[in-house]
Amino acid sequence: MYTRLLKSLNRLHPRAWDFIQLTRMDKPIGIYLLLWPTLWALWIAGQGTPSVKLVLIFVIGVILMRAAGCVINDYADRNFDGHVDRTRARPLASGVIKPREALILFAVLVALSFLLVLFTNATTIWLSFGGLALAACYPFMKRYTFYPQVVLGAAFSWGMPMAFTAETGELPAAAWLLYIANLLWTVAYDTYYAMTDREDDLKIGVKSTAILFGDADRLIILTLQGLALFCLLLAGSRFELGLGFYLGLLVAAGCFAWEFWSTRTRDPQLCFQAFLHNHWAGLAIFIGIVADYALR
Repeated sequence: MYTRLLKSLNRLHPRAWDFIQLTRMDKPIGIYLLLWPTLWALWIAGQGTPSVKLVLIFVIGVILMRAAGCVINDYADRNFDGHVDRTRARPLASGVIKPREALILFAVLVALSFLLVLFTNATTIWLSFGGLALAACYPFMKRYTFYPQVVLGAAFSWGMPMAFTAETGELPAAAWLLYIANLLWTVAYDTYYAMTDREDDLKIGVKSTAILFGDADRLIILTLQGLALFCLLLAGSRFELGLGFYLGLLVAAGCFAWEFWSTRTRDPQLCFQAFLHNHWAGLAIFIGIVADYALR
């Protein structure tokens, strides 16, 4: 239904669907994976009652910046995506959208995101430049390092310190435990994602943690997920969270265990499903945080 609704926008403009695909608005999994940790931080910073204005700003900001990240990613990979089965039909790789058009769209999305940040405070505005730098440089990292997933994790986690400074005007040291937890988790699930393209990436010379980890990939992913949960446990203690939060972590741990088991054959499609499944882990943790504050 969601996809049909987006496709109906073609009635307004014949190229609408091309730009929807470029921004991945037809595939909202990236929005979820970016949104849940941002809301974790916002709810904890607001002690269960974050500002409604800030919730709207961050939700809309997540959608816009995720779209911008997809655009600059496809711009960076426009000469690679055509050699990968899963991505050869993307708008830039297939030529239906020109590189200049993509850069203009990226600039517009970033500008809109920055306008939203202007409704927060000076500290959050300054922090937003760090987030933009990480989002812009991530797509190019796979050419130079086997750790592009680490840069993605840093970018996907940047909304968390921004949430604290926007809500409280301060950035407590314990907030970095949340940041580290989300960075570790992002590296883990994006390695599952990279495992789906590993054979193609090896042929075209693109680097990733999936290639670096080799046969130890699943074990390292599970270890990273376990370390993320440990950092969240520490953060929960520092922020005096209770049973609801810990039940959310327990559900997330169950999700991670299922992903480890389901990918035992390393079938690319099953690895992709494991990547998608992380959305439920993030949601479970968010529900646990909300419930914990609501039941006090």
